[in-house]
Amino acid sequence: MSTLFKINFNIIYDNGNNNVKLLPNNQLIFYNMEEYLLLIIQLISGAIGGNVAGKLLPKLSLGTLGNSITGILGGGIGGTLLGMLGLATDGGMDVSGIISSLAGGGIGGGVIMAIIGAIKNAMAKT
Repeated sequence: MSTLFKINFNIIYDNGNNNVKLLPNNQLIFYNMEEYLLLIIQLISGAIGGNVAGKLLPKLSLGTLGNSITGILGGGIGGTLLGMLGLATDGGMDVSGIISSLAGGGIGGGVIMAIIGAIKNAMAKT
């Protein structure tokens, strides 16, 4: 039996700079893993916020899957808008960074779900 290809990942984690680097024989390089984790928190809280808004506003609800998808979209938008307005933290993985990501994602998810639900209802009436 012959080997078609071999993948060898040698990962070095540089804790001082929060970077993941791969040795020269590899091609993938990840930087600032904390920012990705905060984005994931925003997306998950956006999905939760979209579903909570769907339960609170049943006339605007898009169903569980629709609420989740629009909530994920809104979570990313909400977190980004908080950062642009200067209301978010510097992106660190401290308690305030996690709370601002949860709040921005959840609120953004609920708002975008309600807006898209209202547009869907308006289009259905015409």
